[in-house]
Amino acid sequence: MSLPVHLVASLAETSAGDLVAVDGDEGHHAVAVRRLKVGERVVLTDGRGVSVTGEIVETGKRSMQVRAEEVAAGPAPQPEFTVVQALPKGERGELAVEVMTEIGVSTIVPWAATRSIVSWKGERGVKPLARWRSAAREAGKQSRRSWFPEVTDLAQTAEVVERIRAADAAILLWESATRPMSELVLPDSGEILLLIGPEGSFTPEEVAAFEEAGAIAVKMGAEVLRTSTAGLAATAALLSRTPRWG
Repeated sequence: MSLPVHLVASLAETSAGDLVAVDGDEGHHAVAVRRLKVGERVVLTDGRGVSVTGEIVETGKRSMQVRAEEVAAGPAPQPEFTVVQALPKGERGELAVEVMTEIGVSTIVPWAATRSIVSWKGERGVKPLARWRSAAREAGKQSRRSWFPEVTDLAQTAEVVERIRAADAAILLWESATRPMSELVLPDSGEILLLIGPEGSFTPEEVAAFEEAGAIAVKMGAEVLRTSTAGLAATAALLSRTPRWG
């Protein structure tokens, strides 16, 4: 049975034998929801590449102390995958974030596409962005990742264009493309950026801007996926052709 995983702020200076405090919401979840007790073993991670396995030596109402037994640290997996995700309706955004986290996406960029039905303007974007970040955090723990994904602030199209220019490879998943995904040549390291459009697809102006910035438009197949599942499917297909899954 897998050990429970909890997130802490930092483990950068932690060594075997050290005590690590888990408090706040994580501590409450551990002792009040999971009902973890002294003597049980857990995994702690800071989401930045360091994980600690250890035994609970003390608990409080909203906290616990863990004695570090093993400390593991490693670099971020290469290549890194960034997904620019057009805003879906309802809870589909959180579903997209959850499954992309589970599969290993490094960065998720919420994007206000022209044809997105949902709007995150002003205060209306605070709660959904918080839910996306919570979904990434919980899925990171569930999938036992030591590197958690970043969910950025909402991006406008001009910001997406700049991200395309900075990426080592940028891929536009578009049902009207003629080039098959199988023809892509992927880098073994750096950033691979995927562009996922809304349910109404990209506008011609968006496609033109993204291609001018260096994105390659490809088609995955005859089927048209929903925006909330396209990122998962595309990342899985591309991961299988990288050293990460090689």
